[in-house]
Amino acid sequence: MSDQPNILLIVSDQMTAALTGVYGHPVAQTPHLERLAADGVRFDAAYTPFPLCSPGRACIMTGRHASEIGAWDNGALLAADQVTFAHYLSNAGYDTALSGKMHFVGPDQLHGFQRRLTTDIYSCHFDWVKPEWIRIKEMQGRDCEQVMDDRPSYNARGYTGEAVRVGVWHNALSYDEETHFRAVEYLRSKARRPEAGPFMLCASYHHPHEPFLPPQEYWDLYDGAEIDIPEFPGDLDDTYSLLDRNLNAYHGTRRVNLRDEDGLRRLRRAYYALVTYMDRKVGELLDTLDETGLADNTVVVFTSDHGDMLCEKEMVQKRTFYDWSCRVPLVARFPDGWKAGAVCDSPVSLLDLLPTFCELAGEDAALPHDGRSLIAAVEGDAADRPVFAQAHEAVGVPCIMARKGRHKYNYIHGNEDQLFDLDADPGEWTNLLDDPAHADVAAEMRGQVLQRFDPERMAGENLESLYRRRHIRDAMKANGTDWTHHPRFDARRGALDQYLP
Repeated sequence: MSDQPNILLIVSDQMTAALTGVYGHPVAQTPHLERLAADGVRFDAAYTPFPLCSPGRACIMTGRHASEIGAWDNGALLAADQVTFAHYLSNAGYDTALSGKMHFVGPDQLHGFQRRLTTDIYSCHFDWVKPEWIRIKEMQGRDCEQVMDDRPSYNARGYTGEAVRVGVWHNALSYDEETHFRAVEYLRSKARRPEAGPFMLCASYHHPHEPFLPPQEYWDLYDGAEIDIPEFPGDLDDTYSLLDRNLNAYHGTRRVNLRDEDGLRRLRRAYYALVTYMDRKVGELLDTLDETGLADNTVVVFTSDHGDMLCEKEMVQKRTFYDWSCRVPLVARFPDGWKAGAVCDSPVSLLDLLPTFCELAGEDAALPHDGRSLIAAVEGDAADRPVFAQAHEAVGVPCIMARKGRHKYNYIHGNEDQLFDLDADPGEWTNLLDDPAHADVAAEMRGQVLQRFDPERMAGENLESLYRRRHIRDAMKANGTDWTHHPRFDARRGALDQYLP
């Protein structure tokens, strides 16, 4: 491996680590991720810094916690003065390119990348700022069900058996096909110009995010498969935190039947099919690296921005701290076979990607960040640190997770917290907060949360940000202004020669 290896970052959307073959699932087919892990390192306790698309990706790019950069929700600005790993790598001499989704909100749609090869799939404006977000924060999380009564739509409707359709082409598939085409052609173009120096390509896809509309080919792979479905204990409602209850009201989980066994099997089968669709894309990227000779000097990292509850605990989507939502797949392969086949079980964060990429590039990540290079964790030098995540959208109060060792602590401001022993209780059913035997652990982890974060300040800054963005949203609608990014394929930037087949 040279002093500056190429870097290929592959990002899926809403992929639950436990529902992949690479993490031991007996049904989900992910042979290419397993191939990547066999030649690289699998991280078994990797967490997103925010289990939601836009803020999670903003945190990953900057290596900063959400409260440090104002990434409060899916409609929050990522400011142009926030330094990202793309800035660092550009300064280190890398050609930096993004193909696909990154859900940047604001007029800066590059954030350090030299170019984007596609548009984004989601809005980059403040039009996602919801009035219910403001109302529930003004009410500090109280009466959420009443606040959510007049939402125009509810995400849970997409998690029923009726919502699953097979063989229906749709925008998200078109988007991922274009993202993939541009990424493959970019790799081929770089192989034709080895003298051009190192590159960093981020190939970022929509799937297996809903809608659950898998192509027929992938649906058929699971014909006759034994599809596991969730179990619902009789005291399920008693296990919910304020975070859970408010998210369920926001998602509308009790407005549809999420316990129909046939519907659940159909949902899970569709999800497995889309996971395999995504896995196939990984395989084709790896094959392109092999065919072009780029594999000899390219670090490959695969991850997801967050997971999906998939009706576990009768919950849907993300935004919560349970492992189905907050724990993500993370696999890294190094071109010299370093640590091939290794497994790292120390808790790590996707915030760690920024200092990792900088270390690989020989660039000093000089400005403040909240990550720690994954190289140290793989070498067994994992600091005994808590890994944090935040969740604020549609909750009403600041919520902060800490994972340290075998324990997970969920801080829910002004309400009852949660403490789980993930070794003894991987399903996160038994809250140990009031267990005298765990009093010291609970006190320590709560103290670490409050030592690092100021929830009162976070709550105030979040609400003030929503007020500002609401006014700007309305003015942009009145003025007809737009921040949408359109890739420019022009000879001046060399894009026409490099990125068309």
